[in-house]
Amino acid sequence: MILWELIEGFLKVGCFAFGGAYAAIPLIRDVVLQYGWLNDDALTDMIAISESTPGPIMVNLATYVGSSQAGLVGAILATLAVVLPSFVIILLVMAALQHLLKSPYVRALLQGMKPAILGIILATGLYMLLQHTLFVSTSAALQVRCCLIAAILLAVTFGSRQFLHRKLSPIRLLVIAAILGIMLG
Repeated sequence: MILWELIEGFLKVGCFAFGGAYAAIPLIRDVVLQYGWLNDDALTDMIAISESTPGPIMVNLATYVGSSQAGLVGAILATLAVVLPSFVIILLVMAALQHLLKSPYVRALLQGMKPAILGIILATGLYMLLQHTLFVSTSAALQVRCCLIAAILLAVTFGSRQFLHRKLSPIRLLVIAAILGIMLG
């Protein structure tokens, strides 16, 4: 029963997660909470861990949840279920790519999806910031540290674009965030 639930749940995530992992976090959250595999706090922790480990967040989360619920077989099935829809879609798109990209309707559809995906990512980030930092019954010092780290990372990101005229790599941002977490933790 649990194996079928893992397949069904992560097939939903794989089928309807457009825009990458950050845009998929609300869908992952709904599925994981619906089946009772993780609570909100554990999911937030797993998102942070999945973000800091190699590989796509959706795959890392699926593997962890599958492993925690049904061992190695669960991890394998959940991981396959979350990547299978993308794999099949890519094969189909590649078969029709030459014809599809010439269509003005397809180009318009892809251009229209960009702002929607950006909005989903921003809404997810704001939800996580507000829900899990400002309104959780944690100490005021922890809330201040979290907001301070976020402000420093934003300043470093925008400062590097303004003064260095280039984007800071995500790896450097992760290292800076880890150092700040250690220093302020």
